[in-house]
Amino acid sequence: MNFIIRCAKVCLNRTWPVLLPGLLLSGCGRDETQSYRVPKESPAPTPAMAAAGLPAGHPDISTGAAGAAVPAAAPRLSWTKPEGWNEAPASQMRVASFGVKGDGGQKADVSVIPLPGAAGGTESNVNRWRGQVGLGSLTAEELAKAAEAVEVAGQPAQLYDVAGTATGTTEPTRILGVIQQRDGMAWFFKMTGNDPLVAKEKSAFIAFLKSVKFEASEAAASLPASHPPVGGEALPSGHPNVSTLPTTASPAASVPSSEGKPKWEVPAGWKEIAGGQFLVAKFTLTGDGGALAAVNVSMSAGDGGGLAANANRWRGQLGQSPWDAAELQKQAKELPVAGGTGTFIEMSGTDGRTGQPASLVGAMVAQAGQAWFYKLMGEGKLVESQKAAFTKFVQTVKY
Repeated sequence: MNFIIRCAKVCLNRTWPVLLPGLLLSGCGRDETQSYRVPKESPAPTPAMAAAGLPAGHPDISTGAAGAAVPAAAPRLSWTKPEGWNEAPASQMRVASFGVKGDGGQKADVSVIPLPGAAGGTESNVNRWRGQVGLGSLTAEELAKAAEAVEVAGQPAQLYDVAGTATGTTEPTRILGVIQQRDGMAWFFKMTGNDPLVAKEKSAFIAFLKSVKFEASEAAASLPASHPPVGGEALPSGHPNVSTLPTTASPAASVPSSEGKPKWEVPAGWKEIAGGQFLVAKFTLTGDGGALAAVNVSMSAGDGGGLAANANRWRGQLGQSPWDAAELQKQAKELPVAGGTGTFIEMSGTDGRTGQPASLVGAMVAQAGQAWFYKLMGEGKLVESQKAAFTKFVQTVKY
């Protein structure tokens, strides 16, 4: 595929152009910071992936097989490589890949894989990992208790430490896995290998996670100064996290085409702008004192990963811990909508990127085999003042 691997030397008869921020590195075995660009194309899933028990349309994230649908505008990734980790060439799905060797021939594999949307959700993926080492599934509440708090690129995340015996072997195997939702993508960070070695490398894995940095994509970096940001571009200091909301919209990003969209009436004061690859529509809102918020509209086949996975992804954007099943049931409210069923939730917290207070109002609508997600997020008072308009907007959409 079209991974462009940035490195500072020529290895294995492949020339890799240098693109390292401010330094040149001559060795591949030392701690170093590197950047990668995610591929554009995505081949069809294979039968082997379907047999792995993944959700429909979900590529096999455990093996790096073909099938990832990764957006071209995804941010580049940089990190500090732990001592003793040997970097391997990235595959069609992997943004980063490392091999780790221990005593007595022990081995471990480390991968970083971005996938669009919820990618099946945390619960289903962690339980799939548990199945890979002969363990039974846990409920969402049990998984929440088992999760360990870690940090990935300055934002909170949950680490799952799973140990057992790999299917078809007698080898004690351990998996360390993190799934972090960022700007409409699920990022999978995973270490798998011999139990003693993975346990020994756990602190290095956590340090690696903390060292990760998300940088603007090359596509975003090459935009004109007046062009609104695309997915992954950093927000200005002090700006509330409203999923890459620009402070101003350029004339070139005025009202996008309505082709393929439901019929709706846009509330007064909402300005539609280009939404990006995974959004059906995006609207910006401005309040007193320059307060900002945004409304994102997206759609997924089936249940889109379900309410729990998406609600907890939103909570992660606000620096909050996941809701368990009981709390989600308590917080979710039924929302009457045209021709379907809807669920309404509210939450608030602190933006993981900026440290600024933010509020979020979200709705999920099941409609003709599709899941529609509506999210209003931004400065708290502005979100509260727009809640009624947002609710009416969601309820009156005609699909």
